[in-house]
Amino acid sequence: METEDCKEIVIIYNDALDERIATFNTEHIDADTVLKWSDKGAILVATSNENVIGFVRSYPYSERLCYLGIAEFSIYVSSKQRGKGVGGRLISDFLEVLISEGKWKVLSRVFPENRPSLSLLIRHGFREVGTYRNHATLNGVWRDVIIVERLLGKSVK
Repeated sequence: METEDCKEIVIIYNDALDERIATFNTEHIDADTVLKWSDKGAILVATSNENVIGFVRSYPYSERLCYLGIAEFSIYVSSKQRGKGVGGRLISDFLEVLISEGKWKVLSRVFPENRPSLSLLIRHGFREVGTYRNHATLNGVWRDVIIVERLLGKSVK
């Protein structure tokens, strides 16, 4: 991954973090954090005019051997690029990468009020599995998350 890509990913992530609609994290990250992410899973970027406008990254669901084929993921799109199909293109390409890696399931957690993300994922074959109630606090308030999953490759029946 290019250093410049890392810097642009940092901006997109930190902007989303400040909006408080996509993550429980509250501390800004830096380029070193993004480089460490690339050691744990795939990172795909969407670009326009050679600028990163969105990214999706995977990370292990568990260290247990029986779950090595399951990945978790996060997706972020620049606020100026939302609603323009960037997320859909990222998810489509990302799912192909996961299948090529032999993953059989991918999952994530989404805040219930983040309807655009939920709609995007449902359009790309994810299903809502359930809700974790009071999963964690954000700014001192307990928040729920909706669990979504999609089966991949040989696990699809």
